Amino acid sequence: VVEIVAGRMLAPYVGMSLYTWTSIIAVVLAGFSVGHWAGGRIAEMQAPRALLWTGWSMLGAGLTTALAVFVLRSGADILLPHISNPIGAIVALCMIAFFLPSFFAGIPAPVLAQISVAAAPDQSGRALGAMFASGAIGAIAGTLLAGFVFVAWLGSVGTLALVTVCYLIAALLLLWLARRAGDPSGILMAALATLVGLLLAGATIAQPSPCTEESDYFCIRVEDVSSDPNSPVRLMVLDHLVHGVSARDLPEVIFYDHAALLDLLARERMGGTDFSAFFIGGGTFTVPRKWSTMEPRPQVTVAEIDPTVTAVAIRDFWFDPAGTRILNQDARAALRTDGSRYDVIVGDAFTDIAVPAHLVTQEFFTLVRDHLTEDGVFLMNVIDHADRMIALMSLVHTLEQVFPHVEIWTEARRPDPGERMINIIAAGFSPTDVDMLQGLSPAPITFARIPAQAQAQLKAARNPIVLTDNYAPIDRLIGAESY
Repeated sequence: VVEIVAGRMLAPYVGMSLYTWTSIIAVVLAGFSVGHWAGGRIAEMQAPRALLWTGWSMLGAGLTTALAVFVLRSGADILLPHISNPIGAIVALCMIAFFLPSFFAGIPAPVLAQISVAAAPDQSGRALGAMFASGAIGAIAGTLLAGFVFVAWLGSVGTLALVTVCYLIAALLLLWLARRAGDPSGILMAALATLVGLLLAGATIAQPSPCTEESDYFCIRVEDVSSDPNSPVRLMVLDHLVHGVSARDLPEVIFYDHAALLDLLARERMGGTDFSAFFIGGGTFTVPRKWSTMEPRPQVTVAEIDPTVTAVAIRDFWFDPAGTRILNQDARAALRTDGSRYDVIVGDAFTDIAVPAHLVTQEFFTLVRDHLTEDGVFLMNVIDHADRMIALMSLVHTLEQVFPHVEIWTEARRPDPGERMINIIAAGFSPTDVDMLQGLSPAPITFARIPAQAQAQLKAARNPIVLTDNYAPIDRLIGAESY
């Protein structure tokens, strides 16, 4: 349970990525391993003493689990400004917050296994098998409860408080067993430690959440950035990255460069006529909100996997869902069962800094192509380093296996060294008629298409790969330094 909650708790500070989960799993396994070793030493003691020490370990698990919230928040403030390597920062936060809870949780297994074998020496194999099976059943139950019940209904902090209480109950049970077996020492101290643990669990619940809403997918924060409280402007933060900005009184104004370019390109390609569009990802629904003010109004479908994001966009970002078809499901699954064709399909879904791997493959792009009209276009938002572009060119190379025309559009200026540039890939059955577009974001901005010759030179220099369902290392191609 704590391992799954750790991912959600780290997300507001370092995002939710392959690197985050790798670090969490490694740290938790390291804690278990050291705990198992310590438990093995304790298991060599006489049973009453071993039960006593194991009870104390459960008290340690409860206290360190309750403290994880405080340690993580304080540690993030202290460590993140001083650790430049993003992977190092993720590992450091995991270690300070979740190593000790994992260590203490790893102690009971060898102790209880040894006591089970000693209690039935003629059935030691069955005893060990029962212990391993119990551990597996507990892991399955904890995983299912954390993923489907606890986080959804209690939130991350509430789930940690519940786990703390469970640890304290286990500690009292073990200490009672130790007393029955003949070792009554430490009962008073155990009672005091349990009281402290309960107080910490209560303090954990009382801590303000960094999230405005905590969904099954994201920690969602809504922040007001307006200078005039009578004319609010809000931004949406999913985990640790901004995913959109909207102004209540200016539905036609787009505040983000990539959204402005998506809007301009779509309308340019469609010639300003009535058209249909399918959005992969909703966020603040900025472009659909603007298009709802157009005449004629485009027919818009949005696949936003997180229904809470949709609800927040409607409640806090002034998006009126009337006239928009909203599918709260994964975009690939939605397209697979959707028999419609669209003039424009817009890819603007991100998990942390990268597009989800299943939405960047040749197989997915083939699905997109099959849902476009004869003159349709697929527009995809891609963020990559200006001096790397390995991920960008691999996406272009993959799209070229599916579409006859693939273009790269970006802001018409020379990027700074190492700058993360926002690029829009336009893939379709015909080229865009213009090479430059001018718009507002909200200040005047000019976008340009990278010339075909320059695009070919970039592709040759980057040695791109074709991304497939079998092999799509998009996190590695973007690079950890992108954080």
